[in-house]
Amino acid sequence: MSNIPQKHFRLHARRLFDGDNFLDNHVLTISNGQIIAIDTNVSDAQGIAEGLVVPGFIDLQVNGGGGALLNDSPSLNNIQTIMSAHAQFGTTAMLPTLITDKVSVMAQAADAIATAIKEKTPGILGIHFEGPHLSVAKKGAHSADYIREITAAEWQILSRKDIGQILVTLAPETVAAQDITRMVNLGIKVCLGHTNADFATAQNALTAGADGFTHLYNAMSPIQGRAAGVTGCALLNDQASCGLIVDGHHVDYASCLLALKSKPKGKVFLVTDAMPPVGTNDTEFAFFDRTVFLENGKLTSTTGELAGSVLDMATAVKNAHIGLNLPLDEALRMAGQYPADYINQSAIRGNLMVGSQADFVILDDDFSVQATWISGQPVFQKYKNN
Repeated sequence: MSNIPQKHFRLHARRLFDGDNFLDNHVLTISNGQIIAIDTNVSDAQGIAEGLVVPGFIDLQVNGGGGALLNDSPSLNNIQTIMSAHAQFGTTAMLPTLITDKVSVMAQAADAIATAIKEKTPGILGIHFEGPHLSVAKKGAHSADYIREITAAEWQILSRKDIGQILVTLAPETVAAQDITRMVNLGIKVCLGHTNADFATAQNALTAGADGFTHLYNAMSPIQGRAAGVTGCALLNDQASCGLIVDGHHVDYASCLLALKSKPKGKVFLVTDAMPPVGTNDTEFAFFDRTVFLENGKLTSTTGELAGSVLDMATAVKNAHIGLNLPLDEALRMAGQYPADYINQSAIRGNLMVGSQADFVILDDDFSVQATWISGQPVFQKYKNN
C-alpha cells in the first residue's frame, strides 16, 4: 500500500474476501472508519493492497502479548501493549482476558478497560473474566488460592456499564442457576469452562442462559460412554458456541474435526488463549507463584500444566485451513464472522460489507500479515509502502 488514509480513502484490493465471497479487483471506499461503498472502479483508488484482504480477526480470549500479562498490571498501558502485539497478527478486536485473581485486580482491570473504551483505544471491545468462580479440580493453570464463590464485590464489577462487552467463564457447579440468569440479564455472555460438572448441571446452566464454552475440550469434564460431561453438553447443544484453540497442543486435530462435524456451522470460533510471549522472543515468564516456559511452541508451567498458548490469530486461521483442511473462507469466518456473531456485533464486524467498520487484514500466500487496519486506519504495516 501507499499513502496513509485520512478520513476518506479508496483502497484497491486485488483480492478480497468480504465474508461471503472472494472478489477480484474491488475498491473499498472508507469514510470515518466505515465502509461506505464497494465497487470495481479502480482508476481513482488511492492505495493498492497486493495480498488478500480479509475481515479483521476477533479474539475473545487474550491473556497477554508483547511481554505483558493483563493480570500483572491491569492498566491502560498493558492493554495497549497486548492489543498492539496481536495487531501484528491480524487481530482487530479483542476481549482482554483476566485470569482468576483477587477482586481488587478485577476492579483495576475493569477500570483500565473503561479508560480504554472511553479513549477509543482501537480494538478493545470489553473484557473476559476467566474465573474466579471455577472448579478447583479443573483449574488448569489458574491459582486455587483465588477461586471462590461469587460475592457482592464481584457483582459490583459485573454490573458496570462502562466496560463494554463482558464475557464470564465459570464452572456451573460453583455458580447458582439464578446467578447465571442474573448475569445474562445484565448483558453478560456466560461461557462454561474450567468445570468438572456432570452433563445435567451443564445443561441446567444453558437453560439458565449460558450459551458458550471456553476452550472446548480443555479443562472440562470429558465425554465418556456412561457420562457425557461438559464436553458432551457442548457438542450436543446446537445453539451454544465454542471457542477452540487450534494450535496442535491444546486439542488434537481429530478432536477439532469432531467438534466441527458435531456443531452447526458458525458455532465454533477460533481463540488464542494467548500469553505474554506472543510478539516477542521471550521463552519464559513469571506467572503468579510459578514460571511458564516455552518449548516447541508449547507453554508449560513449572507445576506441569499447559499455561495458555503462544498462538496468534493468523496462525490459527492457517492451522484451521491447512491442518484441519477447512476451506479458506470457513477458516476466515471462524476468526471473524463467528466470534462477531457470538458477541452480537456482526452488524459492524466480521465482514467487509457496506456499513461495516473498516477492520481488515492483508495476508500474503503464507498467511503472514502484511497490514492490519482498524476503523479505516493502518495500525500495523510490515512494509511501509506495502
